[in-house]
Amino acid sequence: MADDLARPDEHIGVYRSARQSDCAERSLVLDALGIRSETRFEPPFHALRVDTLDAPRAREQLALYEVERQAPRRVSLPRLPTHAHAWVGCLLYAAVLIGIGLVVANGLWGPLAFDNGAMDATRVATGQWWRAWTALTLHVDGQHLAANLLVGCLFGYLAGRQQGPGHAWLLIVSGAALSNLLEAGLSPAGYRSVGASTAVFTALGLMSAFTWATRSRWAHRRALQWAPLICGGVLLAWFGSGDGAAPGETDVLAHALGFASGVLLGLAVTRPLAQRRLRDVPQWATGALALLQLALAWACALRA
Repeated sequence: MADDLARPDEHIGVYRSARQSDCAERSLVLDALGIRSETRFEPPFHALRVDTLDAPRAREQLALYEVERQAPRRVSLPRLPTHAHAWVGCLLYAAVLIGIGLVVANGLWGPLAFDNGAMDATRVATGQWWRAWTALTLHVDGQHLAANLLVGCLFGYLAGRQQGPGHAWLLIVSGAALSNLLEAGLSPAGYRSVGASTAVFTALGLMSAFTWATRSRWAHRRALQWAPLICGGVLLAWFGSGDGAAPGETDVLAHALGFASGVLLGLAVTRPLAQRRLRDVPQWATGALALLQLALAWACALRA
């Protein structure tokens, strides 16, 4: 509110408010424009006062400031850095699944390779930990393999664009294998499963959490803050629930655990300390470590 009454000290009020902070905010605006001001308490209001000669300009600038404050603000999210070679991780993912599929299907690793690599809750409990990794590379038929190749390459590519192909696939493989170990502990004796779908949903969770944790720092609207996790949950329900599949054909628990592990890993790697450490590690090194996990697991499986 403006006060048009001049004072003997040649200062005049140009704004009044019941809150001192409102006057302080506008005082900063005037200071930035080179207009000196002072705040006085004139019960029941706090008054912002300027030199009489500056009053017309001060009122004009405060009016413009009010218009700017009340105008709806467009939410502009910054573009996050992306990695250009995310396709490399997808190429290796496809090569591993197809290569192992052909080798096992043609009996090149012996007739028991599939059985020795499949997830088996009873045998995992007796110490055959490698099955949590080897099961990710096995599929029951071509349709099963094709589905995991298609969706896995999509989610893996997007995760690789965010974090780099090496870092992303190390987290995906590790998170999916740990999910398999947890599922083996929760499942009844005799439970068996194969397939890369756990890794597919780990990639989805990783990508969703990483996007949420980074973009929510700039998104002021609650809907925009939670959109990445909500979209990830919708995709999990859409692709991972097995809608239309025969009972027992879809491992819903494995999909949910894979997504959850991806979310936890995605949140962990967005911490400032983790980001600094990962920047010092080459992408090729973490990618090689992901492949080494699978190679070591299969070496144990073939010796069993």
